[in-house]
Amino acid sequence: MFSPAVENLVTQLAKLPGVGRRSAQRLAFHLLSARPEEALELAHAIEEVKARVRFCRECGNLTEEELCEVCADPRRDRTVICVVEQPVDVVSLERTHEFRGLYHVLGGALSPLDGVEPSDLRIDALVARIERGGVEEVVLATNPTMTGEATAAYVADRLRGRARVTRLASGLPVGGDLEYADEVTLGRALAGRRDM
Repeated sequence: MFSPAVENLVTQLAKLPGVGRRSAQRLAFHLLSARPEEALELAHAIEEVKARVRFCRECGNLTEEELCEVCADPRRDRTVICVVEQPVDVVSLERTHEFRGLYHVLGGALSPLDGVEPSDLRIDALVARIERGGVEEVVLATNPTMTGEATAAYVADRLRGRARVTRLASGLPVGGDLEYADEVTLGRALAGRRDM
């Protein structure tokens, strides 16, 4: 139905997360109808980001330098490391302005069904950071999914005796209704209750 070049563009766009075939077609047609300079600016931006952005040698976050902004900031609390699955999780936590420690990006979550084993993640690098000394607490901030929970349990087991390991609290979101909360969320909210 499409020319080979358009079909290839649709196929490549459909590989992006959250972009289905119909959305990919809309994006492709938008790019085709855009001025050539606009489409080439997008292509150049993709080329540039792939050439310049790399992983921080210390924590695995995205950066254009050897160290990311967080690791390079001398004001950060180096006794606390927050472990996350992906660099986008660092962005989410930084938006809160509540965490002043360092981060460690695993690069995913354990998922044997998808072929993601401990050796595929940056767990050994985390252990090495802690063994260098100075880290008192590791905050596990993996996603509250089956794979995230399995990853947190595995990492906690690997760190046992090396540092204090804590987990982000979980429970009801602000503005949520009890009647719509699932049993696991309600159970965690009850278990994590605090004094007022």
